Amino acid sequence: MKKILLPFAVLLAGTAVGGGAAYGTGMLVGPRSAGARAAKPEKTGFVAATTITAPLVLADGRLSGYVTFDVSLEVPLTQTASVTERLPLFLHAINMRTYRTPMAAGPDGLLPDLGTFRRVCMSAADEAFGPHVVRFAAITKAVPA
Repeated sequence: MKKILLPFAVLLAGTAVGGGAAYGTGMLVGPRSAGARAAKPEKTGFVAATTITAPLVLADGRLSGYVTFDVSLEVPLTQTASVTERLPLFLHAINMRTYRTPMAAGPDGLLPDLGTFRRVCMSAADEAFGPHVVRFAAITKAVPA
């Protein structure tokens, strides 16, 4: 009889421990507020920036080469027109950052580091368009020039 009851006791104990852990996690994290659930996300669209030619700089500051990027910026649909008008300021901000940011990757330094370039684009977007206007910078093409 003990052999039959042992698996049921282990199953019951495991269910109790798992349920207690779930309850404790729910109390610690807490439920989301009703206002956060009711808010609908704002519709976004992409604005394509013109082709960007940027220098590839090694970590020691030497020029490794140039690379051409195509970037699309995810912005709210209500701000698409203003972002399109301010694209020259965005390109200027990228130019002022890329020559001093080491983006060269790979053994020979001729490959661009896309993560670094995306961070440069987001930093330049905050300067050109204001904070939190551009949600994401999608690099659609990167070609050594």
